[in-house]
Amino acid sequence: MKNIQLGWVGLGNMGNPMVLNLLKAGFNVSVFNRTKEKETPLLAAGAKSADSLQELMATCDVVLTMLSNDAAVKEVFEDPSGLLSKANSGKTIINMSTVSPETSRYLNTICNQHQVAFIDAPVSGSVKPAQDGTLVILVGATSENFEKVKPIFDVLGKIAIHVGEPGVASSAKLAINYLLGLNLQGIAETVLFAEKNGVSKEDMLNIINQGACGNGITNIKTPSILSDSYPAAFALKHLVKDLGLAKAAGLDSPLIHPLYDSYAAAEKEGLGEQDVMAIISSLKSK
Repeated sequence: MKNIQLGWVGLGNMGNPMVLNLLKAGFNVSVFNRTKEKETPLLAAGAKSADSLQELMATCDVVLTMLSNDAAVKEVFEDPSGLLSKANSGKTIINMSTVSPETSRYLNTICNQHQVAFIDAPVSGSVKPAQDGTLVILVGATSENFEKVKPIFDVLGKIAIHVGEPGVASSAKLAINYLLGLNLQGIAETVLFAEKNGVSKEDMLNIINQGACGNGITNIKTPSILSDSYPAAFALKHLVKDLGLAKAAGLDSPLIHPLYDSYAAAEKEGLGEQDVMAIISSLKSK
């Protein structure tokens, strides 16, 4: 499969290292980004640059998109000069962005109308797993389409889980990000409560991480909490967006509403560009 031509749209914190991993694995990759400067390190690593989305789609067998939200994803598909603006039957588009299940089903419908295969493949994991190729990839596709592109996923992640048809993977991504939000809110509240009652955050985090409540995310976020520094591995504003999508998709559990309100308040306080763990800074100020 490495002889096929891949295309990539979206070179943010996640897209850039993911493309580098594909290049290192021997894939041929063309990239398109409106901010052309972001393409520079990838071109130095062997990628080609496409002048337009139309050119990318015309010259590639499989195009992957990794963008910030539903509107941005829809635009690259539907724009008059977008991916579906000309006939390209038989090709495949993989959307790895986190979007609503409704958007994924819609994209699948319009791709089918153009005889283009669509795969819904959001990822669980942030910048470090993207760099290491250890993302968990959630895949919504037909079984045939999943098997066809699995060698791509094998480079980008440690596992690709085929959860159903397009749209189902988006639901799975919103579900896991809801759990992420609960975890981080819980860590923050626990550490702050302990500190108010004379337990140092160092001791409290050690108690968490050494016991049954410790998990991957508590260990990953411990250094940030100890240093009170929150450079974005996964920006808080993106979790606000995802929790909002989950609510819109029908999540109406007892904790979703106060959880969303807490993160939305943190974003309004100017913490949106910081890491999700910056929720502790918001709670500390209250």
